[in-house]
Amino acid sequence: MVKEMKLYNLLGVAATASEADLKKAYRKMALKYHPDKPTGDTEKFKVISEAFDILSNAEKREIYDTYGLEAARRGGPAPEDFGGSGGAPGGMPGGMPGGMPGAGSPFAGFGGGAPGGGTFRFSSGSGPSFSADSAFNIFQQFAQGGGFDDSDDFSGIHGFQSMGGGGRGGKPSMRGMGGMPSMGGMGGMGGMPNMGGMGGGRPASPEPSVYSVKLPVSLADLAKGCTKKMKIKRKGANGQTSEKILQINVKPGWKAGTKVKFAKEGDSKPDGSVQDVVFVLEEKPDPVFTRDGNDIKMDLTLTFKEALCGFSKIIETIDGKKIKIENKKPINPGHVIKYPSLGMPLSKNPSIRGDFVITIKVEFPSSLTASQKEAIEKNF
Repeated sequence: MVKEMKLYNLLGVAATASEADLKKAYRKMALKYHPDKPTGDTEKFKVISEAFDILSNAEKREIYDTYGLEAARRGGPAPEDFGGSGGAPGGMPGGMPGGMPGAGSPFAGFGGGAPGGGTFRFSSGSGPSFSADSAFNIFQQFAQGGGFDDSDDFSGIHGFQSMGGGGRGGKPSMRGMGGMPSMGGMGGMGGMPNMGGMGGGRPASPEPSVYSVKLPVSLADLAKGCTKKMKIKRKGANGQTSEKILQINVKPGWKAGTKVKFAKEGDSKPDGSVQDVVFVLEEKPDPVFTRDGNDIKMDLTLTFKEALCGFSKIIETIDGKKIKIENKKPINPGHVIKYPSLGMPLSKNPSIRGDFVITIKVEFPSSLTASQKEAIEKNF
């Protein structure tokens, strides 16, 4: 049984939630409360990011389930008091080996010194605070790890600032171990691995060299080609944000996943390099047509009468061409009518096109009158 449910409740999941459940919940809430969104809430964004950070890490989650939030922030439960055991030989009267003075400086924050075997207590504190930068960093890492997909709505999120290009990154530092209240100031022990030298904090997550942006295009535009103008925000070497409009010439027949690269049009990075911007094409859903390779498909729904007695209809293709469909005989549901070379053009050879495929659907009546039944029974 878990000690508390606060973090699970923030994400709206059960205490038994799987990794996939946690990712799904965070993905939904992070996009909703991201500060750049109209529904954004910085404080809410911070708390759900911290909740995900703890619960998605098996070790942190175990600590949280057993001891609670403060323990998870510390990385473990508060250490117990140690009873005196006589101290080191000679009672540590004047100093630690290596010239570290005893009572009064490095271990003053431990409470009590250790002048020959008294109580040796570590002041626990509540761990480093969880900042907005920490939240943005988690959001960035989640995106870089494939946590989002093509169906997610990033509209309103200021491109390079929210997805890592704007240098939000960087987990909260360890403050040089020179200002932590319970350590009394260890003065910067520079050079310990993974601790940023214990003097400058952990390094920020590396910014990606390529920034990807979705490029939604309708099937109709993909059939004939079009020009798209996309406004991006980017951060210069001086830290100032500017806007630029990039023009993409979409060729007929391009497919979802096609990439268009603009070299050095993204954010300036700390190392002096500049990100590339890559637009990734996605096909907008169409209310009438679907794409299958280079074929364009649609359903044509007929009334029961039309299916039995015949019909005549004018149909419009994906590129606006009108064709007449006529049938004077009964037709079955599922019947396929195929028009060669009226589908999507091949991107490498636009003069060649796929097929236009129509599948017949029949709308059967939900009920029949007595006379209708009689007519059917009499004639069929």
